[in-house]
Amino acid sequence: MAGPVENHHNQTHGMLAELQCQIERITYKNEENGFTIARVKVYGDRDLITVVGNLMTALPGEVLKLKGEWSNHPKFGEQFKIVHYQTVMPGTVYGIQKYLGSGLVKGIGPKMAKRIVKQFGKDTLHVIENDIMKLSQVDGIGDKRIHMIKAAWEEQKDIREVMVFLQSHDVSSGYATKIFKQYGKDSIKIVRGNPYRLATDILGIGFVTADKIAESMGFAKDSPERAKAGVLFVLNQLADDGHVYYPYELLIEKSMVLLTVAREIIKTAIAALVSDGHIIIEDINFNVDEFRENNKAVYLSTFHVCETQAARKLKFLLNTGKTIRKIDIDKAIDWVQAQLHITLDDKQVNAVRLALTTKVLVITGGPGTGKTTIINAILKIYNKLNVSVLLAAPTGRAAKRMTETTGHASKTIHRLLEYSVKNGGFQKNDKYPLDCDLLIIDEASMIDTVLMHHLLKAVPVNATLIVVGDVNQLPSVGAGNVLKDIIDSGRIPVAMLDRIFRQARASRIIVNAHEINRGLIPSFRSDDKENDCYFIQKELSEEVLLTILELVTKRIPARFGFDAVEDIQVLTPMHRGIVGAGNLNKALQEALNTQREGLEIGTRIYRAGDKVMQIRNNYDKDVFNGDIGKIIAIDREVQKVLVSFDDRTIDYDFSDLDELVLAYAISVHKSQGSEYPCVIIPVLTQHYILLQRNLIYTAITRGRRLVVFVGTRKAMAIAVKNDKPEKRYTFLRHRLCE
Repeated sequence: MAGPVENHHNQTHGMLAELQCQIERITYKNEENGFTIARVKVYGDRDLITVVGNLMTALPGEVLKLKGEWSNHPKFGEQFKIVHYQTVMPGTVYGIQKYLGSGLVKGIGPKMAKRIVKQFGKDTLHVIENDIMKLSQVDGIGDKRIHMIKAAWEEQKDIREVMVFLQSHDVSSGYATKIFKQYGKDSIKIVRGNPYRLATDILGIGFVTADKIAESMGFAKDSPERAKAGVLFVLNQLADDGHVYYPYELLIEKSMVLLTVAREIIKTAIAALVSDGHIIIEDINFNVDEFRENNKAVYLSTFHVCETQAARKLKFLLNTGKTIRKIDIDKAIDWVQAQLHITLDDKQVNAVRLALTTKVLVITGGPGTGKTTIINAILKIYNKLNVSVLLAAPTGRAAKRMTETTGHASKTIHRLLEYSVKNGGFQKNDKYPLDCDLLIIDEASMIDTVLMHHLLKAVPVNATLIVVGDVNQLPSVGAGNVLKDIIDSGRIPVAMLDRIFRQARASRIIVNAHEINRGLIPSFRSDDKENDCYFIQKELSEEVLLTILELVTKRIPARFGFDAVEDIQVLTPMHRGIVGAGNLNKALQEALNTQREGLEIGTRIYRAGDKVMQIRNNYDKDVFNGDIGKIIAIDREVQKVLVSFDDRTIDYDFSDLDELVLAYAISVHKSQGSEYPCVIIPVLTQHYILLQRNLIYTAITRGRRLVVFVGTRKAMAIAVKNDKPEKRYTFLRHRLCE
């Protein structure tokens, strides 16, 4: 074992110094690249020393053998810069206790580590490795806990082996854990065989990271594997931007920029991907205006299947007759108005008539135009006919709201189609269709091409399908522009509602939303005592941030009685910047969560009581992109975070926390399908690239009882006047017209 620190200061020029030490505490860690600053204890020396460098998964209590160089930092003093390191099992009772209690082994926290070491002393690690059942001698450890510790210990050994391999290729510790979770003991074999798989298989690892790993393994820049992986990566990125396909020539250009290789290599890669079945190239109509040089559309295979089959099924449904018994429609409309004590206008009457005569119908309109009234009228008549009815929406919140407004049970589309990880996908499909005569889908602007395909597959031939949504909102987060394409095709009957009803006119939120949609800048009158929509003029980002903090913590709760966490939602156009979601969440967490204890994962801190959001679909847990919950407990011993989503509690392993972000502030896109009692929206010219009419319109329509804009009227004007949303390459509209 190394002696005191002083022995190492005068290393020979060009030779690396060696140091054996035990980590006392980690003062900084960058999860992205593994760079760590730690305070360590060297045997025989009283004072702690600072070591800096890539320490991957090192934790307090671990004993390390380091090679590196001594240096003097102008601000922080003497430091040991790590060049290489290896883990050594601790040899002292204190070291073993600290090692086991560091969170390294799931099932053993600091208190349990103390008890185990008290029982077995220096033999503790030998017992865990070779005779683990002896742990039952320790108070509080039963069979269940022993199995948990055994599994964690074995996994940790496997992870270490993978870590050492990946470390040699400069992969960060955070990624190494994910890689192991995805591939298990096959991690090394898979990464060696094709490191480019990482870019598509593992959340957070992009092509650039996979490319660096591949380069360090000797893959050539012009290798076929690299070119194919690059093209697939570009297509996946484009799908994330909303494109169902991409023009062939533009795809080649984008791929050349990413890969910096010759055009012929990209063309060869595309041909190979077609041959492998990964992509499909279709020659589409010559009169499509986005094609000038050639008319090839390049699809990832999944999207081609989904778009073509969705169009086929919609046309098929449209051309099959209704099977419900014929009724006197005029009498039915008179009857339902009397039953609901309402008077329908001409457009609403037409919507009900179409619902009773067509097989597929779209009902679209803005807030306050009576979409819910129409749904209730249609439901009343169909229930009187004693037929089977199902209701669904894309998100949990939208489904819940549908249940509340109709009094009829509604589900998420995923639950309706019985998605199962265990059984591999949606259990409801063309072979096992839904059992219904009428299916009503709400918030249809959120439905992407893939989900629409799976939904339509499960619609029985005899059923009537009614799709309800606001076509002026932002399109789906996933690829496609389904609702707009269906309406624009002109092939599907559409009931367009545009009259704001008297009771809705009392809301400035609704009136302003319609003005925004027509390209008018709202007046935001502040003289109206019943006002529910305000604009606070602030020029600078810093002023906007401070104003939002004051509104959330003091002004709005004091004046309107809203709960700062439960009722108020900040919606922002951006993720980065002073008033982007990232920075707003840090500031709001600090202001609203009084808990000082927290779990640090990279640059994020999670605390009990935090408002959090799921950012990708997790079918195992049955939680979906955009679901908002609250952290109710953090258990360091079993390394789990418990999160409450409405009426359910879900547990997350620490390694799953990249799926959860703070949700005091969220992007406007993520708010789709949800409504909140109060919404605050920053609007600044720094957001220029994102300032679009449909974004502002979507944001204002999320607020139920109060909306407050904070920023500049110039930025608001830019957004309202910008009615040219980014183009999405989809072909559904044309397919429906064929």
